[in-house]
Amino acid sequence: MSYRLGVDVGGTFTDLLLINENTGETFTAKVPSTPEDSSIGVLNGVSRICEESGVDPKNIARVMHGTTVATNAVLTGKGAKVGLVTTKGYEQTLQVARSYCPGGLGGWVSYVKKPLLAPLELTIGASERVDAKGKVLRSLDEDSLRKDLVKLKAKGEVEALTICFINAYLNGENEQRACEVAKEIFSDIPVSISSDVIPEMQEYERTETTVVNSYVRPEVAKYVNNLQAALKERMGDDVLLSILRSDGGLASGRASAESPVNLLMSGPAGGVAGAIYFCSRAGYDNILTFDMGGTSTDVALIQDARARIRRETLVADVRVRAPSVDVRTIGAGGGSIAFVPELTKALRVGPESAGAVPGPAAYMKGGVEPTVCDANVVLGYLPSDVQLGGAMAIDKAAAEQAVCKVADAMGIDMMEAAEGIIRIANEAMFGALRLVSVEQGYDPRDFALVGFGGAGPLHANALGILTDAWPVIVPPGPGVLCAYGDATTQVQDEATRTYLTMASETEAAQLLGDLKNLQARAAQSLIDDGIAESEHEVTFQADLRYSGQAFQISLDFTEADLQEQGLSLLTEKFDDEHEQLFTFKLGDGHEILMIRAIVKAKSKAIAEREVGDASTSLADCKLHDSRFYYEGAWHEAVIYNRSLLQQGLTVSGPAIVNEMDSTTVILPGYEAKVDHVGNLLINPTLTEQV
Repeated sequence: MSYRLGVDVGGTFTDLLLINENTGETFTAKVPSTPEDSSIGVLNGVSRICEESGVDPKNIARVMHGTTVATNAVLTGKGAKVGLVTTKGYEQTLQVARSYCPGGLGGWVSYVKKPLLAPLELTIGASERVDAKGKVLRSLDEDSLRKDLVKLKAKGEVEALTICFINAYLNGENEQRACEVAKEIFSDIPVSISSDVIPEMQEYERTETTVVNSYVRPEVAKYVNNLQAALKERMGDDVLLSILRSDGGLASGRASAESPVNLLMSGPAGGVAGAIYFCSRAGYDNILTFDMGGTSTDVALIQDARARIRRETLVADVRVRAPSVDVRTIGAGGGSIAFVPELTKALRVGPESAGAVPGPAAYMKGGVEPTVCDANVVLGYLPSDVQLGGAMAIDKAAAEQAVCKVADAMGIDMMEAAEGIIRIANEAMFGALRLVSVEQGYDPRDFALVGFGGAGPLHANALGILTDAWPVIVPPGPGVLCAYGDATTQVQDEATRTYLTMASETEAAQLLGDLKNLQARAAQSLIDDGIAESEHEVTFQADLRYSGQAFQISLDFTEADLQEQGLSLLTEKFDDEHEQLFTFKLGDGHEILMIRAIVKAKSKAIAEREVGDASTSLADCKLHDSRFYYEGAWHEAVIYNRSLLQQGLTVSGPAIVNEMDSTTVILPGYEAKVDHVGNLLINPTLTEQV
């Protein structure tokens, strides 16, 4: 038997999903995250899932892992001390940046700029120059650079080095030579050069991105290498570790350690990949996703079973030029703390979270502040006799005591306060869903809504009412769906080139030839990881804009598309997308800004899992009776065991569907049907629709 393991590290829980590649059988586990060292939680989870499933760790061939190590290094400011080598005269590139202060016209009054990731005292200028067309005007002065690097090393502070020369995206010859010189002197630290990390125009973005790559590289490399060693010790030398990239693809451990800037949004990308995996198999290619965990909620829009990809990644106030799934994050999760400010006496929820420690009051880990999770317990949506993660008990009395703090502060009863907390959290998530739909020119009613994460299914039905997006889909294993996404996606890499050519002056054959060169570069990374060229899938992208615009739109296409339709393929797709976003199109003046090739390993099929037992009736799935509070009244409800539900069964609300990793609430007037994939499809009942 061959198994693959998906692992996703969240702010509160680490989720694991073990898949039998031959039968499709799955096992799940949920263990508390260990923020001080996330690998501890991962290894605890591996032990737990192997123990509970009875699977020998030696039978696990592949481990796919979504990690927040790079993200946390940026958020906490605990990355490496970075030295920077620029072209002489450009040492202030990071300091000048884009001369932009957030906060509107008066933002500069209160804006306090954070310290540079590569401080000026660790920045040196090299004597060299490449012109705007890529011609070397002045070769690198190696002797002068060597002297400056020796002085820089003597300071004893540099833990990673970045080299970024002007116009190196067109010709990296001087950067490559500078890298060789630097490695002679800094032989024990990683060196990143911009022509390898991001060969794209715009000096500030290229410098910042390469510096961030250096900033997180030692931390990520240490984590990946230590985890790889620990996994090999438990699973054997043949186990393959892959890390989820921000754009939803996988990277080998080697590639992740070399280019960690591509991992900054690794965590949220897994849930999107998992949602696409289940929903596309059920026939839903246009979906809105919301992944509600313990600390935050991530939302995204998926069209034609493809996630929208941004060419920039934003973490806190650090913006880098690296592809990522277009996910918007808000501080509303199961652990978000509810409070009443003394001045306004108005209820607020989040963004501060109780996190994994001390956690919500109901978890009995020392938390005393009221959270969204505690409100769900008080209202009966999260029954206190149902365990979280199959092993964590819930203390309803502690949850009630915490929620009473809010109720007393506002002078209302406990149930009204609990319902108020849930409504505010739901409205916050609804606002985020509008950001990725309505504000991008899309009507939510044209999409299905997918709720997952540990807390997502508790709120999914209510958010369906707010968005009017039906059906509301709760996929199998919603609490570990990010791990499912990690385990079912593909290894990929990409190569990019700045093009800066008018579409009207470009021949399709010339464009295809340039794309083929990029394809060869991107494919080499997969070949280095042992993936033969016959196993590659290739797609192309071009970034277009109207001449004179300051932004661009990325378009996907294939070699066959380009050969069949020529350059009109790109110009017409761009016009349609531009009209979708901004309500108008010009029809000419198209400029091709960037081109890229994306190479993926062909996905290996996993056997489809069987959904329930055909002889099981709904009555057989009943655990026991319960009740919950909704719209100011108590409703009698039934709790069902999801693992027993089979295709075709319909659960009518009010009801609660329980499973190891999450709990789904079906409100009065709604019903959930089990489809052939195992999804719960929640819709208004017929009488409600009439």
